[in-house]
Amino acid sequence: MSRSIRVILAGIVGGVVMFVWGAVAHMVLPIGEMGVRSLPTDPALTTAMTTNIKERGFYFFPPYDPKDKSDAAMKAFEEKVKQGPNGVLIINPGPGEGMSPKKLGVEFGSNLAAAMLAACVLSRYCGGRVCRTVAATMFGGIVWLSVNVSYWNWYEFPWDFTLGQALDSVLGWAVSGFAIALVLPKGCCGSGGCKCGNGGCGTGAKGAVVV
Repeated sequence: MSRSIRVILAGIVGGVVMFVWGAVAHMVLPIGEMGVRSLPTDPALTTAMTTNIKERGFYFFPPYDPKDKSDAAMKAFEEKVKQGPNGVLIINPGPGEGMSPKKLGVEFGSNLAAAMLAACVLSRYCGGRVCRTVAATMFGGIVWLSVNVSYWNWYEFPWDFTLGQALDSVLGWAVSGFAIALVLPKGCCGSGGCKCGNGGCGTGAKGAVVV
């Protein structure tokens, strides 16, 4: 089997594993639900949202005028934030859909695309299965640090939710990366052939294999 086919196959396997992990994390383990709470079942609250919010979107409150950058407007907004409540609201005021085939398809497609990119990167990485799995696990850490920590910092996402996303991202990339590493050819290939370091993930003797 050619190297290119092995890389593509590794991406497909990694995408399937990532998709299955997502199902396990959200439906079997409590990881996917950490920090997620339901709004109070208050008809007045639902009525107020549907009456005042007409478009699907990402809303920030307390309300402010993004076009007004004056010192007075910014100071007034900061005072409202300090008094509370403040936060974000992601809402679709119209009809929605639950766990539909379309949503599952989009999720699987995104997992597959991400795993394909990871397989391409890891195929160029000089290391064995352990090194490649560690590298893939770091991908999950990078995603969490660059996205979820920013959401926690700026939008005040709850810490337990942020921690759950860390577990989901890091563990998900760990198991997916391991699956990718099992399928990928050992070593890395470039114009000079396959090279791996002695006992590590650096460069060294041509043709050496690092596990």
